[in-house]
This record gives sequence, C-alpha cells and structure tokens, in this order.
Amino acid sequence: MKQSNTYTNSPLVRLLAPLSLILLCPPFAMLLWYANVHLDGSYTALVQWIAEVGLFQAIGQVWLPVFFGTATAWKIIGLFAATQLILMKVLPGKKYNGPLTPMGNTPEYTDNGLLAYIISLAAFFGLSYGAGLFNAGIVYDHFGEILGALNVSALLFCLFLYFKGRFWPSSTDNGTSGNPVFDYYWGTELYPRILGWDVKMFTNCRFGMIGWSLAVLSFAAAQQEQYGYLAPAIAVSAGLQAIYLFKFFLWESGYMRSMDIIVDRAGFYIVWGCLVWVPSLYTTHTLYMVDHHDFLSWGMAAVVFILGLLAIWINYQADLQRQRVRATDGNCTVWGKKPELIRASYLTDTGEPKESLLLVSGWWGVSRHFHYIPELTVAFLWCLPAGFDSILPYSYFIFLCILLTHRSIRDDSKCAAKYGKHWDEYCKRVPYKIVPGIF
Repeated sequence: MKQSNTYTNSPLVRLLAPLSLILLCPPFAMLLWYANVHLDGSYTALVQWIAEVGLFQAIGQVWLPVFFGTATAWKIIGLFAATQLILMKVLPGKKYNGPLTPMGNTPEYTDNGLLAYIISLAAFFGLSYGAGLFNAGIVYDHFGEILGALNVSALLFCLFLYFKGRFWPSSTDNGTSGNPVFDYYWGTELYPRILGWDVKMFTNCRFGMIGWSLAVLSFAAAQQEQYGYLAPAIAVSAGLQAIYLFKFFLWESGYMRSMDIIVDRAGFYIVWGCLVWVPSLYTTHTLYMVDHHDFLSWGMAAVVFILGLLAIWINYQADLQRQRVRATDGNCTVWGKKPELIRASYLTDTGEPKESLLLVSGWWGVSRHFHYIPELTVAFLWCLPAGFDSILPYSYFIFLCILLTHRSIRDDSKCAAKYGKHWDEYCKRVPYKIVPGIF
C-alpha cells in the first residue's frame, strides 16, 4: 500500500526537505550542547568558532569524541530505557483505545503514565539522595556523552523501523511512498509495536517526556552541587517544567489521540525527535542556567512561578473541556452552560461513516487552537529566568512558536479534508487559528 500524501505533493521537496533535516539536525543537537557548555551559551561564539575552523572540522571536534557515547552514558540510557519498558508493562491502569485508524485499526493502551512518571522521579532522587548510589547531577555530568549515544542509536533505530514497517508491520496502517529518504524521515508504519510495546508511547511519552523532566532536575541538582546553593532562576524553571510534565501525564490518554500520534508515522521525525531533539533542545534553557543563574530574585521567581502555574492550569482546562465533551457526547457543561457543538460527519478510508464533535464554546470558542497560547506562555516563562544576555536559552521557545504555528496549519488542512462543510462552518464561528484578532 502506498502511504497517504500527508507531507507534500512535490517529489523534489519530499526528497530535499527530509534529507536536509536528517543531515543537519543530528550535528546541530551536538553543536547546541557544545555551545551551551563550552562557549558560554552563545550562538555568536559558536558561529565565530565555526567560521574559524570550518563547519566539518567543528562538527568533528564536537561530535566524534562522544559519537558512540561512553560506558557510563550507555548504562544510564540502558537502565532508564529498561525501567520505562518494565513500568509500561507492570503498572496497573485503565485500558483505553486510540482513534480508529485510516485502515480500520484501533490501538489499545494502558493509562499508567502518571504513575510511571511519579515512580521514575521518586526512584531517581531516592537512589541519589537516599541511597547515595550516584550524585543527582549525573545527567549533567555526562550529558554530551548521553546525547552522542542517543544520536547514533536513534538513527539506527529509525532505520530498523523503516525495514520493520516494510517487511514486518504490526498492522495494516503501513506503506511506502517509493522514496526511501522520505520513508525513513516520515516512517513506514503508523503504530509499530515490538514484543507488545507500543513504540510511540515509549519514545514520545516514557523516554522523551520523563527523560526531559529528569534531565532538567539533574541540571538543577548539578547547579546546587557546583555553587553550593539552588538559585531561584533554575529552581523555578525546573519546577515549572516538572509540573507541566506532571500535567502531560495526567492527560497522556488525550495525547495518544493527538495529531502527533494519529497522523505522524514512527520515523525520524517523531522517533529521533523524541529520543534526541527533546533532550538536546527542550532542556537548553535549564542547561544554560547551571552557570547563568543570577537574573531573578526569589520574589520575582515566585511571580514567574505563579504565572506559569496559571498557564499550565488553563492549558489543562482547555484540553479537559474538549475531552469531557467528547466523552459525554456533549451531555455536560462548559463554563456553566450547555456546550455549543457542531456534529461533524465524515467517512473513514474504508468508507465507514463516523461522527466527531467540534466544540465551539468555552476555550475552544476563543480560537481553534487556543490551548497553544498557554503552552507558549509557560514555555516563555521557564526560559525567562535565564535572562537576556543570550538568545540561546530561548531556542526552545522560538522552536515551539514555529512548531505550533505549523501544526495549526497542518491540523486545519487535515480537518478541512476530513470534515468538509462542517469544518467550514466551524471556521466561520471560530475564525482565528491561535491568537484572536491576529492569527
């Protein structure tokens, strides 16, 4: 089966765009780490150094010494990955289904992510501070080696998934485009499973998101170990991220019904992104604050923290509104009133008629992707404690602005094709994608 034309119709773009990202992103992840740790967190210093020694020489100097990681890095990765795989299987949780796939399959999951998150953080700090088996700053101490090991292993894992989707697919939601580069980038399988483990849940949620939280908390611990005190800047930044990720796992079942899961296949874009891009880019601001942490007082940190909590709460409430409306078929209240809905009928790829509820009241009456506003707000707030001496710690926020803008356009296109006239009606009633009156 040929895969659906989700990405673009242009053969040239389908070759050059994925190839550029595959070639550029892995070395950039390493250069970003190097600039943060060895060049005082400065993009300017990084560019000047590359201009002096040459791009390939710079990449070689940064990446080759840690290309295969180290024994310690592999132990950290291996123990963490094994722990997450075990917790996925043994922890109790309610069974739930993802959306019906284009080929008529229904993936099943176990809702135990929040418990896995809590246990993972408790185990990390218990084994560190309680048992004294390792120092809590261990991720910071070996971060470059960890990124090197993750980079090479993720690239190879994506290659394995490419062949798995072609020759040993887990379901009928698989296929190729005839372009191996694009298929490696986008993936050949929608819901790959290995020995019963769901690949996307493992890479996106358990390894990527829990790893993100452990990394920033380890960076905070390293800052305290190095300077003898915990600075308010890194404390509020790491704290907000840990709470945001707690919220993520509280809503993990909703995430498994999001566009990341139901549209994007398991290829370089998603798998390498969660295994390498998340730890390298999403932690940049906190890594920067290990040595740059004097921008905020505790009073200002408290203000940032309260605003961040408010943004997280609004983001959660927006997702909860839509989830509750769909779970009750609209038999609930939104902001104290009966929800305003559009019942959008559509046909699956197999011709089966289905219906979705489009919520046009509450937060979802403000804009079609209102939940991106508090998402961007809290991201800016946990970057803000880094101060304004460098743009590097705002890399994640800038990337998120681009990602969510692009995602809103992709989602609108997908929904327009899926719901037709019902989506046209929804857009008339909720005219703005993200920011009311602007976009």
